[in-house]
Amino acid sequence: MPEDEDLLRMMAISRMILSDATQLAQSILLKKTSPKTTKPPLDPSKFTILPLRRPHLPPPSLCTSSMEAPPPGYRKNVGICLINPAKKIFAASRLDLPDSWQMPQGGIDDNEDPKTAAFRELKEETGVTSAEYVAEVPHWLTYDFPPEVGERLRRRWGSNWKGQAQKWFLLNFVGDESEINLLGDGNEKPEFGQWSWISPERMVQLSVDFKRPVYEEVFTVFAPYLQ
Repeated sequence: MPEDEDLLRMMAISRMILSDATQLAQSILLKKTSPKTTKPPLDPSKFTILPLRRPHLPPPSLCTSSMEAPPPGYRKNVGICLINPAKKIFAASRLDLPDSWQMPQGGIDDNEDPKTAAFRELKEETGVTSAEYVAEVPHWLTYDFPPEVGERLRRRWGSNWKGQAQKWFLLNFVGDESEINLLGDGNEKPEFGQWSWISPERMVQLSVDFKRPVYEEVFTVFAPYLQ
């Protein structure tokens, strides 16, 4: 009968709707009850550590001290302030000016390192080889020759220097005083007659007038080592 067919059709549709609703409910329930997945912790060993890249900077500029080029017209020279364990200064009297005392000094040869020249001059003038470097004045110190001295040196050197530009070194005497020989090492004509260990103040007093400002500056720079 037509009524029975309609009833059967409605019942089938109801079952389909109920089945769909049941599946939807189960799906929702499954999502709520299923455990949450978590990401495993990071393993540092699996990462490559790249070196820190520093910005490219130009190399620091090298400051060229005034030692690189002495004032024009001055002869390049080294001075040696030799001190003993008591912090006294080695001084010697000049043969040509007996009342004038000075510290060892001498000219720098062409292409010679000033420090090398200092040790060479010390050996040539005093015989001393047992000396150790301590410090140096970081700039040239100059003095002018008085007219009579300049004329005498012009005849000796065959040049017309107006004075000397000196590089000063502080050296420690670490040998025995028997090593000191004012005849030097025999390579140069002797310049000194007597020697003594004296204070910086006495050294300034006994020096010739035109060298005193240089000596005062030398002892000012080396003062921390002379205490």
